[in-house]
Amino acid sequence: MNRPTENDWVSSIFKFFAAGPDAPPIQDAAEVDRLYHYHRRNIIFIMTLCYGLGYVCRLAFNVVKKPIMDAGIFTPEEVGFIGSMLLYGYAAGKFSNGFLADYTNVKRFFAVGILMSALLNFGMSLSTVVGVSAMLWVLNGWFQGFGAPSCVVALASWFSNHERGRYYGIWSTAHSIGEGLTYLGIAFLIAMPPKGLGLPWQWGFWTPAAICVLAAFLLYRYMQDRPQTLGLPSIAEWKNDGQTVVRPTSHNAAKIWRDQLKVLAIPSMWVIALASSSMYITRYAVNSWGNVYLQEIRGFDLFDANLFIFLNTAAGILGCVAFGYMSDKLFDARRPPTNLIFGLIELIPLIIIFYGPTNSIVLAVALVIYGFGLSGLLASLGGLFAIDIAPKRVAGAAMGFIGIFSYLGAGTQDYISGRLIYDSEIRVVFSVGEYSPTVYFYDYTVPIVFWVGASVVSLVLATSLWRAKSRD
Repeated sequence: MNRPTENDWVSSIFKFFAAGPDAPPIQDAAEVDRLYHYHRRNIIFIMTLCYGLGYVCRLAFNVVKKPIMDAGIFTPEEVGFIGSMLLYGYAAGKFSNGFLADYTNVKRFFAVGILMSALLNFGMSLSTVVGVSAMLWVLNGWFQGFGAPSCVVALASWFSNHERGRYYGIWSTAHSIGEGLTYLGIAFLIAMPPKGLGLPWQWGFWTPAAICVLAAFLLYRYMQDRPQTLGLPSIAEWKNDGQTVVRPTSHNAAKIWRDQLKVLAIPSMWVIALASSSMYITRYAVNSWGNVYLQEIRGFDLFDANLFIFLNTAAGILGCVAFGYMSDKLFDARRPPTNLIFGLIELIPLIIIFYGPTNSIVLAVALVIYGFGLSGLLASLGGLFAIDIAPKRVAGAAMGFIGIFSYLGAGTQDYISGRLIYDSEIRVVFSVGEYSPTVYFYDYTVPIVFWVGASVVSLVLATSLWRAKSRD
């Protein structure tokens, strides 16, 4: 019996991930309507749920930063370096996988990415070496980059132009769902881990890994490829809205590739990319360092600090949905006016968070309003606005292009923030009997200026595209 060759393995991988063939068209209009309604409901639910569950494998390291630094395993600079590796990996993954997703069976593509992320989180629980942790975390970022492109391809395939804002807003709540699960649930486990079963920070990786294995199973079971693979007409035919989504085949692959490259020639796409990059600096500054800041400067314990961050993310669920409905219904699917409104809603409380009074109620309210505004901007600048402007048949490429800028900004932020915090280090030696412990304090003044300034730049850029128009 002949052993499989390398070419056989590669061919098998391509076949596994390739978009499925068109099934014979269903002629019964009532059955078409029934299946469309059934699958659209399932797809938006399972995409939102599993993208949210997948988030915990991306954000786990943020929650364990303080315990890892307190244990002396990594310094703040090393923690910033490792955190930035995930974001750089995600930037590369979102870009490359965005172009690939236009050709793939997104159900399988997404599920495999989440499963690999789970395995890499388990590997992180075993590593105390900076180089090894950085390598594992950059790979985790790349596999996390399978998710968003798969989802936007599904959104472009199953939902029409004039309803996409609403459904994109619903899907974008996954960010807040995942962040809430991470900053509340995972923080609770670290604060009160099961006794005798590993170190507290290790539970910050084991639990996300188990959650993402479940998410991968659910995706493979309930997600769907494009409508034509089920014998359904395209969304353009079913909704009669004029949009065009070209099926990826061996015959039109070259045309799709040319259309993907055209994304790079749209000036507005570059402005959106820079606006998103600036917005992601602020977003990931609060996600990555907000809980540490609340512990170091505001004096909260680990669980309470993460509870405050949870309030921010919980409000984001409403922000995503509100942005989608407002931009679709009040502004006829125009995003710039809504960008301005949500940008101001995000910026004003951000200033209060860092420069306002040390009052728990004021801080909680500011975080809720900030989370509402930020999540609306995330829905728009993180992908929806770009999908509007780009041809719908290359939605994955548009998402990938925005993604690489977004996460280069986020990754650069994590390293720069860690370095700025490390450079502000103040060491105080206490004399306690025969012991002389050293306590480390950090000043966040300069990082805060960096974080708030990025939010201002994002708002200016996003508002500058006032006359940008959608394309079919």
